[in-house]
Parts: sequence; C-alpha cells; structure tokens
Amino acid sequence: MAGGAGEGVSPSAALKDQGNEQFKSGNYLKAAALYTQAIKLDPDNATLYSNRAAAFLQLVKLSKALADAETTVKLKPEWEKGYFRKGCVLEAMERYEEAISAFQTALQHNPQNTEVSRKIKRLSQLAREKKRALDVESMRSNVDIGKNLDSLKTELATKYGDVETGQSIFSFVVNVIESAVKDWHDTGKVDPRVNFLLDEQKTNTQKYLPVVNIDKAFESPQTHGECFTFLRQYAEDSFAKAACMVAAKSIISYPQVWKGQGSRKWKLEQSDGFFVQFESPALRKIWFVPSTKEKGRTLCSACRSPETLDIGIHEVLPRIFKEAAAA
Repeated sequence: MAGGAGEGVSPSAALKDQGNEQFKSGNYLKAAALYTQAIKLDPDNATLYSNRAAAFLQLVKLSKALADAETTVKLKPEWEKGYFRKGCVLEAMERYEEAISAFQTALQHNPQNTEVSRKIKRLSQLAREKKRALDVESMRSNVDIGKNLDSLKTELATKYGDVETGQSIFSFVVNVIESAVKDWHDTGKVDPRVNFLLDEQKTNTQKYLPVVNIDKAFESPQTHGECFTFLRQYAEDSFAKAACMVAAKSIISYPQVWKGQGSRKWKLEQSDGFFVQFESPALRKIWFVPSTKEKGRTLCSACRSPETLDIGIHEVLPRIFKEAAAA
C-alpha cells in the first residue's frame, strides 16, 4: 500500500492508518469508506486518493478507481505511484495501450522499478493479442467476397457479352461463397450441396429447388458418378443458368484432388477448408477456401481471397452443363 501507517495524530492521518489496516485484512469496502472520510478532512492529499483507488480496484469499481488515480496524478504529477495506480486500473479495464502509457510515465519517474518494466512487457504482448483478436472478429463478421473476385466479374461479362447476365451470375456466386463462409465460421462445417441459378421464366419451381443436397456424392467412384449424372440432368431439366457446388475437403473420399505429383501437386499443404466449384455453359471455375484457427476462432482465408485452382486438374465434379458453342 502507498502511504503506510505513520506516527501522525491528525484525524485524517488516523483515518488513513485505519484504512490501511482494513486494506491489509482484505476489508476493501471498509478501507474505501475510511479513506473517503480522510479525504473529506484533507482533500488535497494525493496519498489518500491513491489508497482509495487501490481499494476501489480490489472492489472492481473501476470507474471510481480510475477517477481517484487521475486525481492522484493531478495532485502530485511527479509521483510515480499515481501513474502506477492509473496503469493498474486501465489494465483491469483491458485498455492496454493506455495502461502501457501510464506505466511508461511511472518508469520515467523511477527507471529502476522492475515491477513496472515487467508490466509494460506483459501488457505489450496482451495489447498485440487483443488487437489480433479484434482483427479476427472483424474479418469473421465482415465477409466481402465480391471485392476479391473482380476478375470473375470481368470474365463473365466477356463470356456472356451481356453485363446484366454477367452481374446476375456473379452475384449468385458471391452469395453462395459468402453463405458458405458464414456457415463455416459459425459451425466449422458446410453442408455439401449444389446451388442452382434457376431461370425465373422457364423453371418449374414447384418441381425444381435452387439447392440440391449431395452428401453422399464423394463416398466412392460409384456414388460420385451417380451424383454427376443426376446433377447434369437436373441442370438441363430445370433450365438452370449456372451452378455452384460447395463441399468440405474433409468429407471427400473420392476424388481426392489434393493428392498428386508434378503439375497436379497440391500447393496448399494440409489446410482444412472447403471447395467451391462454379459451373455454367460458358465458364467453369474452382476455388479452395482454406481455414485456420486464430485466437481460438475459425477463420477462412476467403475473408481475404479464395485460392483459385486449375479446374482441369482439381475439378471435384465433371462438367455439369453442356459446353456453349463457340461464337
């Protein structure tokens, strides 16, 4: 405690000494009350505010503790203890950058204080970790795939020669990937499925739905072939304009397109994640969305940019749509 028991006989000093005894005994509420009484008698005594700040800190009354610490600094700006108190309160508030600043000021007044030096080192690490955790949460909650797929938008407009159609298909792809990323962030998995962009004029929506579950598709070459045959017929009968498959790498027993040598060699190591394969008569694409754990939270690299793969090497499903005739 700052300001231990003394020989003074003034009423405020006596109250302070009683407060110190209560503090040492862990009776922080009684200590704070005694310091308050002392302050009423000696309102310009920095030690009293410092001691009450320590009591309030133990009671987790952080706003009151900070106010007392700041009053301590104001009354006695050359005293390191005031800045130390302020740093401790700000640390408890998890306002690490401000706490570091307060401790650095305390260290300027007493460069030999090893306790303060240790606090600065530890809080600097905590501040970095907190910032990274906030960055991770920001990336998890602000998924914007569209800005990372500008080249696809341009390619679609070129292939279709129609900006409106290209934009419609582009929005479809972006929505599918963003939905998958959000599912992955929330649950750590995605349901294997194929989303279809149906024709508003031609599709019988009573018969054909925009999402087809393919959870058995990758169990064996046989189920894979049966699924592909079904999807190709579905695309034709439903007058779909495009399709987007989503499947987690972990559920794919066949085809394990990440295994191969030479030009087929997988360049993303053992990353967990999921595939997104885009299919249309005019264009085919495939991406892999790697996933990592950061600060105990699942984070998809698609928050930055999905990894574009060579569909000729890494296709998860064969071509679903008949290839558009060359112009």
